[in-house]
Amino acid sequence: MAAGIKKLSKTFVWILMGMLIVGLAGFGAVNFTSSASSVAMVGDEEVSIGDYVRELQREQRALQAQTGQAMSMAQLTAFGLDRVVLGRLISIAALDHEVQDLGLSIGDENLIAELSAIDAFQSVSGEFDREAYSFALSNAGLTEKQFEEDLRHEAARTIVQNAILSGTQMPQTLTDALTTFIGARRSFSYVQLDASDIALTAESPADAELQAFYEANQDQFMLPEAKVITYAALRPAMLMDEVEVDEAALRQLFEDRSSQYQVPERRLVERLVFADEDAAASAKAQLETGGATFESLVDARGLTLQDIDLGDVTMGDLGAAGSDVFAAQVGDVAGPLPSDLGPALYRVNGRLEAQITTFEQAEPELRDELASGRARRLVEAQAEDIDDLLAGGATLEELATESGLELARINWTKEASDGIAAYEGFRAAAAAVTAEDFPEAGFLDDGSLFALRLDETLPERPEPFAEAREKVLAAWQGDRLNTALREQGEGLLAQAEAAGGFAEGAEIKTETGLTRTAYIDTVPADLVTQVFGMKDGEFRLVQDTGSAAVVRLDATLPPAESDDMTLLSQALQAQMDQTLAQALFQAYVQDVQTRAEPRIDQQALNAAQANFQ
Repeated sequence: MAAGIKKLSKTFVWILMGMLIVGLAGFGAVNFTSSASSVAMVGDEEVSIGDYVRELQREQRALQAQTGQAMSMAQLTAFGLDRVVLGRLISIAALDHEVQDLGLSIGDENLIAELSAIDAFQSVSGEFDREAYSFALSNAGLTEKQFEEDLRHEAARTIVQNAILSGTQMPQTLTDALTTFIGARRSFSYVQLDASDIALTAESPADAELQAFYEANQDQFMLPEAKVITYAALRPAMLMDEVEVDEAALRQLFEDRSSQYQVPERRLVERLVFADEDAAASAKAQLETGGATFESLVDARGLTLQDIDLGDVTMGDLGAAGSDVFAAQVGDVAGPLPSDLGPALYRVNGRLEAQITTFEQAEPELRDELASGRARRLVEAQAEDIDDLLAGGATLEELATESGLELARINWTKEASDGIAAYEGFRAAAAAVTAEDFPEAGFLDDGSLFALRLDETLPERPEPFAEAREKVLAAWQGDRLNTALREQGEGLLAQAEAAGGFAEGAEIKTETGLTRTAYIDTVPADLVTQVFGMKDGEFRLVQDTGSAAVVRLDATLPPAESDDMTLLSQALQAQMDQTLAQALFQAYVQDVQTRAEPRIDQQALNAAQANFQ
């Protein structure tokens, strides 16, 4: 009870917010002349300016916390939050009006008990603290009278809410029907026909036959809506000939990358450290006599191989032990040898040869990198001039002629990913461009500069036969194969129906007790779905592209008696009960609000918003 009174339930709040669309449908048509202390009257209850402003501030803080940006009143209005706040307060006021008519309230004793249960009003000992109570309300800008009235109203609203929500239950019959549907099982047998089982003679259709197939199945060869876009681009690669790279810069870059080009010989090493030389020597002796393995020594120390793995190390990384470890063969255990943690045994697990790249070998790569970077800067340097030309009315064709930009045209779709359409910057610009837009310069990820223009938009249309011929031929071959599959499947189906079972020697596969959600790889996608529409003993041919199966329903089974099905039934019942309760409460709130005849003081509302900070 305390929790319910202190704070309306989430269900209650969300239902009230959901009522906004319906509840505000008639608002704003009626103004009234009243005290400027309220923005609306709902029956005998008023929505005060203070309550409205506090709710607006709460929404503002919540939105700022989500976005990280300050929100002005204009932005809140643009998001419609002013109407959300007003609708919520009007719904609450309508319920308060209804509660008043019903004569519901909590007594003083219950009010005191609720106040005492609020943590913010308690002393260190857990008792109600009058000073803490006054201090908390003062900080919140509330008087004791206001807060206690609000608490009484919330308690009464919660009583009404619980009266409607509690005990609401959907018929058990509906739950049982849904559980039975979801958990129903089927056992069935099937013989699968695969495209690889069909032997077709090689056949090439005449052009007339292929043209007829194309016309009869034109929906398979449609081109998506496309934007015809002309673009001009200046790429760093186009300026590489203008870039000079001196050898000093190349050698400096090579030196800066010395760790990349001069990789010394390394070893993959595990190191097991001991407390002293005697312990390390004893462990090494056990290894040499076969009394222990390296793994058992590690395990005896309470460690794992991962704990002692050093990874790949150079000779310098191992300090004084480096030369001995590097002299050992892969699989050997060297030591005892010194380490920064004490005497240790080192196991060598791998050898990585040195990788030395000379300046001459690295020079082409380094030259391309430096030249590319400088070419990008040349592109950036020309960007301002190109922007000025575009702003002055220059066409893309003129840019290509006067500034040496590449000029091209593409039919762009959302699926396009070739060439310049592979760049996200171009894709975003192409998606947004309209016929009214003027070309503007933009940059791609590789430093290229581009500008584009929408010439026209092509609607969805058939791909010309000459261009689609290979697709048409592949579709014709696929249709021929599917026809052969269907004919063979129909023959097998007729035999099975006539004999009452599959023929001897057929490769029969059986599934037992599958539900509707079961998935069987390689079979037609809707085979399981169709099985649930069959009668016991019925045969059926199920086919999709490249696969077919003749299936027989062997048995119809009820849901399995299991904990999972019990939990499913309980979850369905709870969900439907909650849905029904929410629907009833929503209808009740709507009725209450309609009978309370809300009236908005638009002048007071405008004043509150104008002074909102």
